[in-house]
Amino acid sequence: MKISPVNMDERKALDLRSGDTVRVWQKITEKDKTRLQAFEGLVLARKHGAEAGSTFTVRKVVDGVGVERVFPLYSPMIDKIEITRRSQVRRAKLYYIRDKAAKEISKRMRMEMVNIKTGDDGKMVAVGAEAPSEEAAPAAE
Repeated sequence: MKISPVNMDERKALDLRSGDTVRVWQKITEKDKTRLQAFEGLVLARKHGAEAGSTFTVRKVVDGVGVERVFPLYSPMIDKIEITRRSQVRRAKLYYIRDKAAKEISKRMRMEMVNIKTGDDGKMVAVGAEAPSEEAAPAAE
């Protein structure tokens, strides 16, 4: 007698931890067709251990916008979960990554607003500022 379409033992044995980069293949039903769609990102948290209601949160950045999804571990809508990379972390929950990513984006935007340009001699010159002309420089003879 089969209770669930999900292989429970396989999912329970999956050693999914925060800091892992995973690819979650989810079944998407459109009208009468079913297709698989991958969602690849960093696991921020795993909650409720290995019990029936356990979940894990995955975060990825799409076009500069952070996208997070919470997946139930034993959901029949998840076809498979692949662990692509392992990272060693010191926290069980990596929620601080949200703030860290936001700081990096705002820092990048500040750099674009300044719009720094490199001159021919390798020195950095801000756009809009005039480069010193050779005529104005004192001639060394």
